[in-house]
Amino acid sequence: MKRKNLLIFNFCLIVVLFQTAGAQTAWTPVKRAIAASIDRQRTDLTGMSDAIWGFAETAFLETQSADVLAAYAEQQGFRVQRGLAEMPTSIVAEYGSGKPIIGILGEFDALPGLSQKAQVEKEPLVEGAPGHGCGHNLFGVASLGAATAIKEMIASGQLQGTVRFYGTPAEEKYFGKLYLARAGLFDDLDVCLDWHPGPVNDANTNSSMALIDYIIEFYGKAAHAALDPWNGRSAVDAMELYTTGLNYLREHILPTSRIHYQIEKAGDVANVVPEYARIWTRIRDPKRENMMAVYERALKIAQGASLMAEVDYKVTLMSGLHEILVNRAGATALHDNMELVGPIQYTSGEQDYAKGIQRATGKPEVGLDGSIMPLQETVPITQGASTDVGDVSWIVPEIGLTGATAPLGTPWHSWAVVACGGMSIGHKGMIFAAKSLALTMADLFQNPDLVAAVKKEFRERKGDYNYKPILPDAPPPIPAKG
Repeated sequence: MKRKNLLIFNFCLIVVLFQTAGAQTAWTPVKRAIAASIDRQRTDLTGMSDAIWGFAETAFLETQSADVLAAYAEQQGFRVQRGLAEMPTSIVAEYGSGKPIIGILGEFDALPGLSQKAQVEKEPLVEGAPGHGCGHNLFGVASLGAATAIKEMIASGQLQGTVRFYGTPAEEKYFGKLYLARAGLFDDLDVCLDWHPGPVNDANTNSSMALIDYIIEFYGKAAHAALDPWNGRSAVDAMELYTTGLNYLREHILPTSRIHYQIEKAGDVANVVPEYARIWTRIRDPKRENMMAVYERALKIAQGASLMAEVDYKVTLMSGLHEILVNRAGATALHDNMELVGPIQYTSGEQDYAKGIQRATGKPEVGLDGSIMPLQETVPITQGASTDVGDVSWIVPEIGLTGATAPLGTPWHSWAVVACGGMSIGHKGMIFAAKSLALTMADLFQNPDLVAAVKKEFRERKGDYNYKPILPDAPPPIPAKG
C-alpha cells in the first residue's frame, strides 16, 4: 500500500511539474492581450519602420529616426529621456515602478553607401546615400512595440514592475551601448532582451566576436620625391611596413582571430614624400583575452614600422567590444515563446520576391524560411560578427533572438537587406520579433523563478570577472552636422 501511495504521489508530482513548465508557454490571458496589442500596433510599427528606412541616418546622426521612436514612446505614456551618455540621439523610455526592471534594446542607425529601392533589382534611391543594410529600421521599432505591449499590461494591473526601452544609436560604427554602459544605465536591470534581423528565426545560444578598434597615425617629413627624397621620411613607408607586419602576423595567430584595416590617408600627390598617413585597424576574436593578445603584438609592429621608417607614430584607441555572454535559461524561455507565436507565413508574392533577391545575389533560389529553428547547443564560435550587445551581457543577463527579415543566403550589410527591410518580408519578421520578445518579457514579470534561473546562470558564466569597458575615457565622437 505504501508503495502504491508513493507511485501515486510521484505521478501527481510529475503532472504538476509538467503543468508548471508548460504554463509559461501557453496562451494565457495576459499573453493573448500582449499579442493583440502588437497586432493593434501593426500599422503604427510598419509606418515607423518605413519612415526610419527612408531616413537611413548613420551613426550619431539619427535625429529623425530617434524623433520617431521617442514621439511614439511619449504618445504611449512612457517617461522619455533623450541625449543620455552625451549622445544626442540616445533614448530611454520607461514605464512602471519597482522590480523587476526588464530592459529591451533597439537600434536604428543605417550603413553608408547602401541606398536601395524596395525591389529585386539593385538600384539606389539616392546614389551613394546610406541604407538599412542591417535591418535596424526594424530593430528599434519591434523592441519599442514589445515594450509598449508590456506597458499596457502594467497600466492595467496585469503585470507589476518596470519596463524600459533603450534606443541605442551608432551600433555600426561607434557602438553607442558602450557609452550607456559606461554611464551605468544598465546597472539596475534584472534582465535585458534584444533581437536582430537575419535570415532565420532563432533564439540566440552562441556568442559573438570581441573587437578592438584603433587608429594609427604616422608622422614623417616631406621632401621632393625626385629632387631630394633623402631629406624626407615617408609616413606611408611606415604604414606599409605596418600592414606588411600585420599580414605576416596572420600566420601566427589563432584561426579564430581576425585582423582587418582601412587606409584612411596615404599622402596627396606622387611627387611629394608623404609626411602623414593614417590607418584604421580592427582586431577580433571570440575571446576578449585572445583579442587583446593580438592587439599587443600589433602595437609592437607599429612601433617597429616607425623605427624602420624613422618617423613618429601615435595610437588612438577608438573602441572595443566584449563577446556576448550566453544565457541558455533565457534562450530556452524565448524559444518556447517563439514556438508559441508560430512560424512566419509568407504569400506566393513574397516568396517570388525572395527568390528574385536570391537570384540577383547569386544564391540558390530557395525562398524564405519562416520556421523556428530548434534550440541550438552552445558551442565555441570560430567566426562571426561583433556587437555592443556583448558589453550589456556582462552587466546584466541578456536574452536575444534573430528574426527572419530577408531570404536565406542574403549577403548581410548589402543592398539586398535594404530591399527586404522596406517591404512586407521585413515587416513580418519585425512583428514576429515584437511578439516573441513581449511574451518572454511577460514570463519574466510573472515568474520570479525564471528570473532567478537566468541570474544564476549569468553569475556562473561571468565568474569573478569584473566588467570594465574597453572604451577610452573620452566623450562619444559625435560628428559635426552638415
